[in-house]
Amino acid sequence: MSTVNWDIKALEDTLESFTEIQTAINYKQAQKSLQNLVNQLDLTQEEQKGLEGEISHLTFMLEKLEQSRLQIVAFGLVGRGKSSVLNALLGKEVFQAGPLHGVTQKIECQDWTLNQHTITGLAQPSIQLLDTPGLDEVKGENREEIARQIAKQADLILFIVAGDLSKLEYLALSTLRQVGKPIILVFNKIDQYPEADRQAIYEKIRDERVKELLWPNDIVMVAASPLVSQAVRSVDGSLRVKRYRDKPQVEALKLKILEILHQEGKSLLALNSLLYADSVNEQIIERKMSIRNEAAEGLIQKSVMTKAITVALNPVTALDLLTGAVVDVAMILSLSHLYGIPMTQSGAIALLKKIGLSMGGITASDFLASLGLGSLKGLLGFSVPITGGASLLPYLGVAITQAGVAGFSCYAIGQITKTYLANGACWGPNGPKAVAKNILNSLDEASIMSRIREELQGKISKTLN
Repeated sequence: MSTVNWDIKALEDTLESFTEIQTAINYKQAQKSLQNLVNQLDLTQEEQKGLEGEISHLTFMLEKLEQSRLQIVAFGLVGRGKSSVLNALLGKEVFQAGPLHGVTQKIECQDWTLNQHTITGLAQPSIQLLDTPGLDEVKGENREEIARQIAKQADLILFIVAGDLSKLEYLALSTLRQVGKPIILVFNKIDQYPEADRQAIYEKIRDERVKELLWPNDIVMVAASPLVSQAVRSVDGSLRVKRYRDKPQVEALKLKILEILHQEGKSLLALNSLLYADSVNEQIIERKMSIRNEAAEGLIQKSVMTKAITVALNPVTALDLLTGAVVDVAMILSLSHLYGIPMTQSGAIALLKKIGLSMGGITASDFLASLGLGSLKGLLGFSVPITGGASLLPYLGVAITQAGVAGFSCYAIGQITKTYLANGACWGPNGPKAVAKNILNSLDEASIMSRIREELQGKISKTLN
């Protein structure tokens, strides 16, 4: 071997070794990331209700990583030979197959044992083959979603056909392609076609049907359970045809599977587990935030009514401002507890000040309205005995107006605090002023606080400009 050739081989070996090391590092990081995800769900007992399945799926994906468990799932229409293909790979009759329509009625699973050195980087690989009911047996409205959910958990997909693709098969294959998993299109039952016809069908599939979906080398031809006809002469000299099952012809498929798993098995397992776990985690977070948002809305409404009533009934102006601030701080503390964000009383006061200073208009209106209306309310209240009750009606009108202003202030502060806490104690892409403006714009016209919306919107717009 020349020095040049030796150097090239040494470089290739080094690159391969580096790739294996990097793959192992990525695999460990995936395990750690998924473990953290499972450990940090932060769900209350109420939030866990209805999410048992999703949480179980997260744990399942973590177990897949820890046990190096790869899953290969077979899809196809009834009669295409899904079960026969899997049995041929296993080398034994495990999955039920037969001439009856739709023999496989549920998802079935079987371990496929391989030599531990077959797949790079996985010391003790565990491969599971999954058989599924025929896609045309599942009700149309559920077919696409069921196929997508099963495929999300798989690491490799076998799509079984037995000839040219039908419209339903093409649609199903397109749906599975969107899941983002490697797919092998298995052209089964090639023994039933003459060589020329078989090749013509293969080329039509490759060049026309799946050209936009799969690479040519992702199509494999097999005969999972070939039926052989043989002429046999009877004792009386007559000829009869004897049919029997010959040895499966699936070596090309087995080699293709092993090639994919050897080159990418560990990376596929890590990536697929993380992607699926991330999808499930999004559902959990959405559910969690929906429940917390509903609880937060109830808490805010309760605080709004408490502040409004307290301010309306309190005849002393200074106490109006003090009790209103107390309600605001208590609401912020309750919301922080609800969203699992630790916050002290001083922290709540600091957040209230920050909201007030950033928003300007709302707190200024609250202060001026409480001061002005509170003073007027106090004068009217003291004059009730003098006027023989004539000033009581104006007193109530002022009190209700003051309550509306105070209630709106509490509502706006609550909504802004909720948004802040829901973003993990940060404002996100928008500052508090922009958040406040969005809240004001979203108020329903029938809201008891909508009458002062225009005034406050104008004040906020000035602070924004």
